Amino acid sequence: MFPHSGLSATSTRIPVDIRTFPWIRRLASDYAFAYQNVADFFAGNPAEPAAWTEAIARVHQTGRRQRNRIADVLHAQQTRRGAPAEALSAAAQLRDPTAVAIVTGQQAGLFGGPLFTLLKAITAIRLAQRVMKEHRVPAIPIFWIDAEDHDWDEVKQCGLLDAELALASVALGNPEGANEQPVARVRLDGSVTKAITDLESVLPRTEFTPVLIEQIRSAYHAGTGMSDAFAQWLETVLGPKGLVVYDSSDPGAKPLLADLFAEEVANAGRTSQLATEAGARLQTLGYHAQATPQEGNVALFHVDGGRLPVRQQDGRFFVGDRSLSRADLLEHVRARPEEYSPNVLLRPLVQDTLFPTVCYIAGPNELAYLAQLRGVYEAFGIPMPLIHQRATATILDSNSMRFLSRHDFPLLALRAQDEAALNQLLAAQLPVSVEASLEDAARVVSERMEALAAAVPQIDPTLEGATRSTLARMQDDLKKLHGKIIQAAKRKDETLRRQFQHAQAQAFPGGQPQERTIGFVYFLNKYGPMFVDRLWDDLTLDMGTHWVIAI
Repeated sequence: MFPHSGLSATSTRIPVDIRTFPWIRRLASDYAFAYQNVADFFAGNPAEPAAWTEAIARVHQTGRRQRNRIADVLHAQQTRRGAPAEALSAAAQLRDPTAVAIVTGQQAGLFGGPLFTLLKAITAIRLAQRVMKEHRVPAIPIFWIDAEDHDWDEVKQCGLLDAELALASVALGNPEGANEQPVARVRLDGSVTKAITDLESVLPRTEFTPVLIEQIRSAYHAGTGMSDAFAQWLETVLGPKGLVVYDSSDPGAKPLLADLFAEEVANAGRTSQLATEAGARLQTLGYHAQATPQEGNVALFHVDGGRLPVRQQDGRFFVGDRSLSRADLLEHVRARPEEYSPNVLLRPLVQDTLFPTVCYIAGPNELAYLAQLRGVYEAFGIPMPLIHQRATATILDSNSMRFLSRHDFPLLALRAQDEAALNQLLAAQLPVSVEASLEDAARVVSERMEALAAAVPQIDPTLEGATRSTLARMQDDLKKLHGKIIQAAKRKDETLRRQFQHAQAQAFPGGQPQERTIGFVYFLNKYGPMFVDRLWDDLTLDMGTHWVIAI
């Protein structure tokens, strides 16, 4: 029925090749399986030990970082949020001149955001541990909160599954500044209380629910900043494993970026041009260009009282309606760097100016736009880090894993939000005699009627069309009969249908991949703290593999 999926009846962790997923584009698959095809766009293959040795050496040779100052900024953030001792200790290691950073990041999604946010962070922590062991240098896992993005609608919701495995969503309201100010400047209002109440009512109650809700309330409450709440919650979950959470909006770090911002203004348009040229080369090779910057744009936003792009036109620079000369803008950027933030093209360079980044953990879309930035890194004289794909996974309960295993049912067959795959499965369960008899009947009818259609023109030529119409009706009736048999099989084996729907609801809620749709808070409520430990044990650092994990 289906290609063999490699499942066994006792499987609790199943590897799936990401190339089987239609949403994985060629660039991401080649990066994992045919790196030589994309090598010109990146700084080294993270699957090769020598690439790590070279990347660490490049970081150590860069003398422009101010380690103590960024460590001070981090310490102040962590102290304000009450970060765990393990996270404080990890951040302090940045003062060591030999230390390197493994960085990942995401926006400040409600209650921690989708499952892939947790997967990114776990990948960073585990990779940092491996670097420490294999290369004998301090390696710090850092989670960069993209707190200066202003897309409130993207972060204010959290997807869940209710007790019936129906897709549900809880959401915040629109506090003052939402969708106008950077997310870091939006303070939660009274709607957060309702969102937590909704969360508690939607989540199936377990032994872990009371403590989970208490932790959520501690992080998310009226008056606190959205990024602060996200950071505190992430530190609660992964701080004990040494994850360092960094709020990128912190004005205390901006003076460390004044030179970078000034260089972007002094060479306005260069970043966009280099990224555009790289995108064109990617397209020539059959890949896609993720970023399409406008010609001449400056890769900066002004974030004082809003978030406005910095534009260049006819030798002048514009921030909203305000016009400045290059000299005026350079002076302002150096004097008030806290009023500026990078766009998507410059953000990685900001990250790697502040931190001794040896590797960045990226999702598929991030990987695509990072492929356009090697020339930008070279132009700024900043070493480009290695890029490592994040772990990717689908979490199922044991019943659903047994269903997949018993019927050799591939994960992707659950994606379509209909019962076509179920019909295939049911058809395969029918007695061989039924299928064989139907096939024989269809074949005999077709043969006999074709013979009749060939003979009747000798009697009356007009009868050939009538004969073929009759054949079509008979074939249609046989198809309808087959459908009725399938429906009868469904009624007879309702258990199989429930098992299919149960697995489908978990793996592809709303037809979308689980890790992009369901907040990781759902799994912490279902499985408790052991959920993180289980992912820790079951996820590997091998790129190109999606893990189906039964808990």
